Amino acid sequence: MKRPLIVASLWSLVSAGSINSAIAADEPHVLMVLSSYGKQVDGKTTQPGFEFDELSKAYQVFSNNGIQITLASPAGGQPLADEYNKDKSYNQAFLNDPQALSALSDTVKLASLNGQSFDGVFIVGGKGPMFDLHQDNELQRLIREIYEQQGVVGAVCHGPAALVDVKLSNGDYLVDGRRVNGFTNLEETAFGKKWRPQFEFLLEDKLKERGALFEQDGLMLNQVTIDGRLITGQNPFSTADTAVAMVRAMGIEEVSEPIYKDDQSVKLAELLFRDKAAAVAQFNKSPDTYDVQMLAMLGVYQAKFATTQLQLHHAIELMTFVQSQFNHPMIELTIAKAHVRQNNQAEAKSGLLRAQKTYPDNAQIKAMLATL
Repeated sequence: MKRPLIVASLWSLVSAGSINSAIAADEPHVLMVLSSYGKQVDGKTTQPGFEFDELSKAYQVFSNNGIQITLASPAGGQPLADEYNKDKSYNQAFLNDPQALSALSDTVKLASLNGQSFDGVFIVGGKGPMFDLHQDNELQRLIREIYEQQGVVGAVCHGPAALVDVKLSNGDYLVDGRRVNGFTNLEETAFGKKWRPQFEFLLEDKLKERGALFEQDGLMLNQVTIDGRLITGQNPFSTADTAVAMVRAMGIEEVSEPIYKDDQSVKLAELLFRDKAAAVAQFNKSPDTYDVQMLAMLGVYQAKFATTQLQLHHAIELMTFVQSQFNHPMIELTIAKAHVRQNNQAEAKSGLLRAQKTYPDNAQIKAMLATL
């Protein structure tokens, strides 16, 4: 498989005097694809773009493991990212990388590329792919070419929208009969209200319609599905692990895996759902590794969208665990409402009475107490 070196990488290697050893290494080359749909008018986003967090996390995984990277988009040039936090460690790493910024400022047009040049393709998510990538013929061609030459196809969050109409040379849909995942219908209900009414389809529904065997974890939990050389991640917190799985599938055994606080926090919540004692011990060992405010909000959303008593129990366990490190009237109220849904009004009232001592002027706590 042909694996051309990036020009910027060549220059750095010339400076180091190590071109020959790099060429001999024949490093893998991955194509990272971004939506071109994003648009702003007078500083206001009128059309959604790509998810910067997903770009920066995956880029760092590939870069740290010696994989060459080409950034591309349907229109080429600089695509628009949705709003993001520039202070996140992974975003800082990208923003402080001149080569990464240069590539993002002038992405390559998909139509100019040949799938023979790449060992893998990774589709970055964000809402934009639901509008342009799912119907881009050039991207469908590249995905087919890369997959049929034994390359790896990866996508995360809404990125799998790019897969729904990809057909192999035999006429079969790429995802037909394959295990995949992506942003779920439940996650759309919880977080996709702004742009969802404009979607042509819901990703989970369309993948199933194409014959995919759709897998999913709970709301905003980490889920990576590996079906041979097809690797998909459920949401932004699955990005790094999706990219790591792709690196392994491209033949790199000793993989450098980055540690991000938000991803680690999600994994801690998942551990707590399985083994509370182990999760508490792990947290106490290195509390700075986790984002307790994020854990609190994850618990709030888990409770809000729980459909079973077990899910409610897990949400209460998570929020109660977080309270020792971070508390807020919303957490107290959500715990109480979850207890009511469990028909445990006594526990709800007891918790609210304790909360009232901490937040004596909170009108919502007073109002809910009056109903119990």
